Amino acid sequence: MRLVGVVDADLARADGVAKEFNCRAFGSLEQLLRTHIEVQAASVAVPTVHHLTTSRALMDAGIDVLVEKPIAATLAEADEMVALAKKLARIAQAGHLERFNPAVRATVPLITKPMFFEVHRLSVFTPRSLDVDVVLDLMIHDLDAVLSFVNSPVREIRAAGIPILSDKVDIANARVEFESGCVANFTASRVSTERVRKLRFFQPRQYISIDYGRQDVMVFTVGTGKGEPSANPEIKVFKPQAEQEEPLRAEIRSFLQSVRTRNNPIVPLEDGRRALATALEILSQIQQHTLKVGAPAL
Repeated sequence: MRLVGVVDADLARADGVAKEFNCRAFGSLEQLLRTHIEVQAASVAVPTVHHLTTSRALMDAGIDVLVEKPIAATLAEADEMVALAKKLARIAQAGHLERFNPAVRATVPLITKPMFFEVHRLSVFTPRSLDVDVVLDLMIHDLDAVLSFVNSPVREIRAAGIPILSDKVDIANARVEFESGCVANFTASRVSTERVRKLRFFQPRQYISIDYGRQDVMVFTVGTGKGEPSANPEIKVFKPQAEQEEPLRAEIRSFLQSVRTRNNPIVPLEDGRRALATALEILSQIQQHTLKVGAPAL
C-alpha cells in the first residue's frame, strides 16, 4: 500500500504535509473521493464531532477506516458507526494507541485475575484537544487498556473533576468497580508540571507496573515464579521483553494488515464504544459530584 494523499480544510497545511510525504493534498474529503477511487483505507483524525460524518462518507465509498479516539461524540453516534461498519462489511478500527504500546503488549500474556489498578496520566497544559474534557482527551487511553485487561462489566463509577485553565474538566479522578470485584482508580490531568504515564495493578501473588513512556514492564511475584530475587527473598522480580516499536507505527501497521487480510482489527469499534460509554459515565458522575459539593456548574 502507498500513501495517496492528505485531506485538510487548511490547504496550505495539507500541501506542506503532502510535500513531506510525497503524496497529494486535498482541500476536502469530497475532492479526494471524486478524484481518487483507488483509496482503500483512511485514518480519521478530524475533531471528534465530525468523526461520524467523515467515517460514514468514507465507508459509503468502500473505504476502511481507522477512527481516532474517542470514536464519536455520543453513544448514539458510536452505535451508528458500529452498525454502518457491519452493514457495509468495512474494516473499522478504534484509534486507542496504548493497546499497541510494547509494554501493554508484553503485559497481556501475564494477566490472570487483576483485582486493583492505580493509573496516572499527567500532562503539561497545551491548547490541543480543548474541545473535549480531560477524560475524553487523556483518561480514555487508560480506560480502554483497563477494560481490555479486566474483561468484566462495570458495576459502579464514582468521579470528581474540575476545570483549571479551560472551560472543560482539566483534572479528574475516577473510581471504577467491576462485576468481577476488581477496582480501578484513574487520575488524569492536563495541567501538571510533569509528564507521567503509568499503570500499576495487583493480581493474586503478583504486582505488575507498566511505564507507557519508557515502554517497559516490571513484574513482582510472591513465592515461586520467573525472575530474580529481590531485597525480599520471597519476592522475585522479572522484566518481560518488550519489543520496541513506535505505538503509532504499530497501530497503523496492524490496521493495514486487517485491511489486507479482512480479519477483525485488534481494537474494533466496539472497544472504542465501550471506552466512550465509560468515559461519558465518568463525566456524568463528575457533574453530579460538582452539584453535590456546591461548586460552580461545569
